[in-house]
Amino acid sequence: MATQTIPEVTTTSQDAAGAGPTGERTGNRTLIINALALLAAGVLVGYATTFFGGASAGTFDPKTINAGDTAWVLAASALVMIMTPAVGFFYGGMVSSKNVISLIKQSFVILGIVSIQWVLFGYSLVFGNDIGGVIGGVNFFRLRGVGYAPNPAYAGTIPQLAYMIFQAMFAIVTPALIIGSFAERIRFRTFVIFILLWTTLVYDPIAHWVWGAGGWLHNLGALDFAGGTVVHISGGFAGLATAIVIGRRTKGGQGIVANNVPLVLLGAALLWFGWFGFNAGSALTAGPLAVSAFVVTNTATAAAALTWMVLSWAKDGKPSAMATATGAVCGLVAITPASGFVGPMASIAIGIIAGLVTYLMALFRSKATKIDDTLDVWAAHGMGGLTGALLTGIFAETAINSGGHNGLLFGNPGQLGIQALAVLATTTYAFVVTFLLMSALKVFKLRVSPAEEEQGLDLASHGEEGYRL
Repeated sequence: MATQTIPEVTTTSQDAAGAGPTGERTGNRTLIINALALLAAGVLVGYATTFFGGASAGTFDPKTINAGDTAWVLAASALVMIMTPAVGFFYGGMVSSKNVISLIKQSFVILGIVSIQWVLFGYSLVFGNDIGGVIGGVNFFRLRGVGYAPNPAYAGTIPQLAYMIFQAMFAIVTPALIIGSFAERIRFRTFVIFILLWTTLVYDPIAHWVWGAGGWLHNLGALDFAGGTVVHISGGFAGLATAIVIGRRTKGGQGIVANNVPLVLLGAALLWFGWFGFNAGSALTAGPLAVSAFVVTNTATAAAALTWMVLSWAKDGKPSAMATATGAVCGLVAITPASGFVGPMASIAIGIIAGLVTYLMALFRSKATKIDDTLDVWAAHGMGGLTGALLTGIFAETAINSGGHNGLLFGNPGQLGIQALAVLATTTYAFVVTFLLMSALKVFKLRVSPAEEEQGLDLASHGEEGYRL
């Protein structure tokens, strides 16, 4: 790889710290200290393996493992994994050219942080033994007991280790959604702390409520096949809270200034592709339910993409490519909670309705409020997830999934009330806890200086450029 030459830019406090012989000596000393600390951590973790030897293997009956189901869940895990960098591409194309690297970098860092958190204790907090319907216990700490044998409470035909890595990808992609709300101004060190704390304090409890055996919303009968409440409502309303606390960009929040529409389209295409693993993979078997979820995912996405295209055409006189791509993502969001419970016709309705709601909410946020949710995470994910969760309570039918419940149109009006309660609980918890967390993190300084913001985070925070023209 060729050495990158950084052009001269206005000197910032970060630049000054590393300039000249004194700065070089300080940098070398810091490098040595960090290298020794990492070496010590590696040695300690390596020694700890003696206490966890075989903890993620264990005895099992090979007859309980279905090879087809296992292969599908592993493939789906890989599909969901690609969604996190795809979010970085999607967002990276929407921001100014001096911030594209920062968005993609943040998505990759989240992939690293949450992967380790999930193995150490995140999985246990979500899927460990229930404590009061609120959180999981520590019985799966460091994946002890999460091995080759299936866990019948979650997936009876695949190794629990496969289920763990599939769910890890959901935990990873959720905080990646939030980065679009504070794009172009978050301080990187604070960002790292925020991601770890948010995943632990917000994502893990909500995921246990909805998906954990014994979780209170799970026991109540709330339907969320693949993460409408767990992923999108939590990420969308958390994004709204972060945008409020961190404040507007120094230029007043100038809206979306897409630097690379093809990159946006590439990100949207990869999200559409990866989402088949997200939704169809949530069937956890290579069978008819996975097929149904696959079909309705594609159908709702197409409907929402066309809805946004028509609305942008009507508003601006031209059918926007970026609006079409954004509409596709909104459709993917909305069908997520319903994907394992509704049929193709219902998925078209969900795509159209959610496309309309998310488009209007994006307009409302930009025209009627002063909240600088940079890339409209709240409108797309928060309101898209909310719409999909409520519509699940209308269109769900046990003919599609006998493990679910009928919705309002199929003789069970009470399901809509349960969905509404799940929406209320998750929106409130995600917004309030995130607001408090971001407020507390002000002690570490939330945002970069005005000079660094003007320079762009690519150079100011990472010392790299997205483009050489």
